[in-house]
Amino acid sequence: MGPKKRLSPEASRNAAMEAARDLLVEQGPQGVTLKAVAARVGRTHANLLHHFGSAAELQKALAEHMAVSICASVARAVLAQRDGSGSARDVVDLAFDAFGKQGGGQLVSWMRLIGNVDALDTIVRSIHAIVDEVHDAGEVCMRHVTQTLVLLALGDSMIGASLADSLEISRDSSREMAARLIETEAVRLGLVPAERALTPLG
Repeated sequence: MGPKKRLSPEASRNAAMEAARDLLVEQGPQGVTLKAVAARVGRTHANLLHHFGSAAELQKALAEHMAVSICASVARAVLAQRDGSGSARDVVDLAFDAFGKQGGGQLVSWMRLIGNVDALDTIVRSIHAIVDEVHDAGEVCMRHVTQTLVLLALGDSMIGASLADSLEISRDSSREMAARLIETEAVRLGLVPAERALTPLG
């Protein structure tokens, strides 16, 4: 076997972030350790320590990495909704999948459990920045919609499945309600034409 390929510091850090996110999704928060990430990317524990300094800094970096990636995807969906090439449901699905399938909800729960509030601040700042980017400063209502969407997506990632079963309703109903909220506010504010409003829920 030949020598390991030398990566730039940025490439090495990005590889570690992707490995950490994969471990979070596959194994949950307990699987994201410096040792596990180092093994996944073929580096040493010392190498990861050099890049992040501690497990807490790795967690903070992962939160930032995920927040930026998630928010960028949601921003693209919001802009697509405005120009007619996308829908409110696209925005909702991206947000719900980010906290569910991509492990965002697990990350938030983990950071709260261990008291790493700095990591949560990073997520909040990223969300706030993306709201400012895709909405005019005067559109305060859309900030409230964004807050509600994130809270719905986060809650759904934690108890959505069991709650839907208990209430004997569709697992998808929370996404439908979130999409209706976004669409209604977007139409009210004149961001999208009224004829593109969603049909009533059954």
